[in-house]
Amino acid sequence: MVVNITSIKTSSDGAWQGDNPLDFAFPLLIVQTILILVVNRFLAFLLKPLRQPKVIAEIVGGIVLGPSALGRNKYYLHRIFPEWSTPILESAASFGLLFFLFLVGLELDLTSLRRSGRRSFGIAIAGISVPFICGIGVAFLLRETVTGADKVGFGQFLVFMGVALSITAFPVLARILAELRLMTTSVGETAMAAAAFNDVAAWILQALAVALAENGEGSGYKSPLVSIWVLLSGFGFVVFMMVVIRPAMKWVARRCFSEHVAVAEAYICLTLAGVMVSGFMTDLIGIHSIFGAFVFGLTIPKDGEFTERLMERIEDFVSGLLLPLYFASSGLKTDVAKIIGAKSWGLLGLVISTACTGKILGTFAMAVMCMIPVRESLTLGLLMNTKGLVELIVLNIGKEKKVLNDEIFAILVLMALFTTFITTPTVMAIYNPARGDSIPIRRKLRDLSSTYDSQDKLRILACVHGPGNVPSLISLVEAIRSTKKSLLKLFIMHLVELTDRSSSIIMVQRVRKNGFPFSKCSRRREWHDRLAGAFQACSQLGRVKVRPTTAISSLSTMHEDICHVAEDKRVTMIILPFHKLWRSEGGEEFMENVGHGWKGVNQKVLNGAPCSVAVLVDRGFGNVGSQTPRPNGTITHRVCIVFFGGPDDREALELGGRMADHPAIKVAVVKFAEMEGFESNSIVLRPSKTKSKEENYSFSNATLNREKEKELDEAAIADFRSKWGGVAEYIEKIANNIIEGVLAIGRSGDYHLIVVGKGRLPSSMVAKLAERHAEHAELGPIGDILASAGNGVVSSVLVVQQHDVNHAEEVPVSTILHTTDCEKFKGDESSSSVEEISKDIA
Repeated sequence: MVVNITSIKTSSDGAWQGDNPLDFAFPLLIVQTILILVVNRFLAFLLKPLRQPKVIAEIVGGIVLGPSALGRNKYYLHRIFPEWSTPILESAASFGLLFFLFLVGLELDLTSLRRSGRRSFGIAIAGISVPFICGIGVAFLLRETVTGADKVGFGQFLVFMGVALSITAFPVLARILAELRLMTTSVGETAMAAAAFNDVAAWILQALAVALAENGEGSGYKSPLVSIWVLLSGFGFVVFMMVVIRPAMKWVARRCFSEHVAVAEAYICLTLAGVMVSGFMTDLIGIHSIFGAFVFGLTIPKDGEFTERLMERIEDFVSGLLLPLYFASSGLKTDVAKIIGAKSWGLLGLVISTACTGKILGTFAMAVMCMIPVRESLTLGLLMNTKGLVELIVLNIGKEKKVLNDEIFAILVLMALFTTFITTPTVMAIYNPARGDSIPIRRKLRDLSSTYDSQDKLRILACVHGPGNVPSLISLVEAIRSTKKSLLKLFIMHLVELTDRSSSIIMVQRVRKNGFPFSKCSRRREWHDRLAGAFQACSQLGRVKVRPTTAISSLSTMHEDICHVAEDKRVTMIILPFHKLWRSEGGEEFMENVGHGWKGVNQKVLNGAPCSVAVLVDRGFGNVGSQTPRPNGTITHRVCIVFFGGPDDREALELGGRMADHPAIKVAVVKFAEMEGFESNSIVLRPSKTKSKEENYSFSNATLNREKEKELDEAAIADFRSKWGGVAEYIEKIANNIIEGVLAIGRSGDYHLIVVGKGRLPSSMVAKLAERHAEHAELGPIGDILASAGNGVVSSVLVVQQHDVNHAEEVPVSTILHTTDCEKFKGDESSSSVEEISKDIA
């Protein structure tokens, strides 16, 4: 059915008046957008285990919605994606594409290209020229083989094919490197620099291809002088932007946040208008409008809050909503059914193999000539073979200009999809960055304290989510810090979630030369300076050396970064912030969840850490007393070590011993013991397949020798009392209800911090709690009781897990009670009476 586009109305009068919303432009666009987003998100979810970039799901989603799959149903195609709606959908998609290319320009730092050196430039040139030449060779074959390909101008067809095979998608490559955590390696840095060179060259070649295009058959003769004028005008536009607009944007960036907020908003609106003006100017010249937006993005200064604020304004809306429309419009043009017969599929294989061979071999050869190891050179070739979005842009322009027909367009889209899809699995298969020589580390505090070498340093990796974790961390580090000759080396790791947002990618690119992520933008620099300054007092005493870093990764792999740094820096203990923060408003206190994903990070670190781990549940520990050393012995914090027995409790006791060494910390050890006659009761824990680790406590499945554990517990207590006699307080509590006994300590307010073991190899008392419903299962039974918000506990809690490879595997359990005096146990179990025996260490 032929539809006059001028007769299409924007909105309907509603179903009650007999109008079908799908016959009107705006309601139909809403339905199309919803369908596109649902399909893309579903495919992204399916491809997530394969660690594929989101662009793969969006390309596949567009193809699925197009005539290759669902579009085979003509009713669906004509109702949801009628031909008259195509200009409307493509206009909305092009608007998003315009601002996305502006974001690409923001990501690309020209100053970093100048610093990258001749090696990256040479690799980029080889990675462009070889596949470009191969693309020209394939173009000759396609013109002779594919019907209708020879009707297009010879020059522009060769250029489009060369560009299509030689492009590296800089934005997609950045996300792949970030996902694989290769951004801070030498391979990642070289790939990013080479891809940036490639990106600039690709857009220049793309502008050349558009200038040469004659809009296909029947467009009439165009003088070669027109193309020359287009190229000269484009060159003049770039010069004007760099010479005039770039200094002006630097001035705007400096003024933006030194003025009133309303003025800053005016500057941002002016900049966004500049994107559209730049796009209009290049379209007026005869080059695609996205080129103007890309160049304008290059003129924006990369440091400072101005760039961040721009990204906050547009990246979520553009990348999350408008850009998927572009892929859908591409998919609607891609008809895999046009590839018919063995000849067409053979051409597809030829194009894919030529594109991969030219890109990989060209990059590999140049990298080897630059003295890069063979495996890293091959990895560079695979990374530079990434296509994705930029490839689709060029192909869509070629189809729009009628340089590429339906069959060639489908072949090249599938080529781009295949080359991008194989990048992640092939790189993971052949390249694993060297972790260096394995160095034995002291994985437990007990191991470190058992030596008397004055050069031994306690190394701690403390993780923070944001400024809210800093005060409590300072107080904890100050409590652990020795006032004697031994040193504390503290690694502060700021955990930042990696997303698909451009701002996350920019943060990953800004790294220290030592390979650990570190952000240079003003907000992050201010945060880093404030963090380093907070520990300045301790550092000046020569007792603490602080090394701040920033880890940027997806929450699903964040634990790998934490554990790797712990291994690489040979730390003895990792300190993690709890995933809930304690807040006080209007006299009422409550726990604020900072994100369930962070709970998963803590759980994975506890399961796989190469050293001991402590989780800090902060209830204002950093706001009590002083956060600076007090050499005169003034008590600033009171700490309680709750001891039931087992490896984790012994590690907590060892940590308490270090705190007792500090003159400003008052330590008390509360040891719980069973009432006389209950020692004969034993709890047998058996693995349970029906229970989940989220709702039930997990315990080590290692064989437990209770007699040996009891001997080790008694030895640890005796050692503590012998070392810290006259300094620490020792209290024994004989309780028949340990829950009430522990809560009494937490509710009393006598202690600022309570240190407990996780209890993976529990004592018989803790084992009785195995069947208790778990709110925070990763903290163990005692830690969970003290951390839960509804129990009235006012003290901060530190849950300690000792490192032991034999205890690494944990499973939920069921309990079986064996007793010789069941009646006595049943009669006393519900009682809350507690008999206290207080002993000062003499």
